[in-house]
Amino acid sequence: MEFDPNNNVVKLCLQGMGMEENGKPEDASKLFLQAWNESTTDFEKFIATHYVARHQKNVSDKLKWLETALQFALKINNDSVKSAFPSLYLNIANCYQDLNNADKAKKNYELATSFKDKPSDRGPFYHGTKADLQVGDLLTAGGSSNYKPELKMNHIYFTALLNGAGLAASLAKGDGRERVYIVEPTGSFENDPNVTDKKFPGNPTCSYRSQTPLKIVGEVTDWVRQTPEELKKWREKLNNNKGEIIN
Repeated sequence: MEFDPNNNVVKLCLQGMGMEENGKPEDASKLFLQAWNESTTDFEKFIATHYVARHQKNVSDKLKWLETALQFALKINNDSVKSAFPSLYLNIANCYQDLNNADKAKKNYELATSFKDKPSDRGPFYHGTKADLQVGDLLTAGGSSNYKPELKMNHIYFTALLNGAGLAASLAKGDGRERVYIVEPTGSFENDPNVTDKKFPGNPTCSYRSQTPLKIVGEVTDWVRQTPEELKKWREKLNNNKGEIIN
């Protein structure tokens, strides 16, 4: 299972989020329900139920949808979905708290805490750039952000999705050719907080960051390239991004 922004269910959820941002919750709710009805895989159903849940006015209904989302997440058993467990269990606990079920609230609060460990993803990991580097070189923190050039980054970023790294290479600053390197973290790393639970539950893009260097162990040349039109849209999104970067 790999997160795909071109997936129809993902597109419907993105449209629903757009409606939310425009102050049209009823239209958003209809789109999320449509996403649920058109879902065919466990991953699609997991994403759709997450959004249907947050549009429920009744606590019991919200709990039902959250627990449905949890069941799909448990079936998937994927690192990108496991990162959603803390917020899922926390929201379920809050529902039980509102329903005056202290025992189940306590159990789910404890589960939320237990899943706040470091990512269990073992790779392989990739880093996309336009820099010409060699096997054995180290990628270190301290570079300029692709989104805010004046910001020096305290972490080095990488992903477990090859095509995601390819997109990052295409959008990276510089005039060199696009390169995707296979990298190994030399120390601990964490889910990228700039994407985790920000739009989609968990960390579906398998994006991570570390304060310790990444060692280049190889290079990949075969990944899905974006069309010029698609890259133009991605650059427009980046230029219009007004959110703060968690550095």
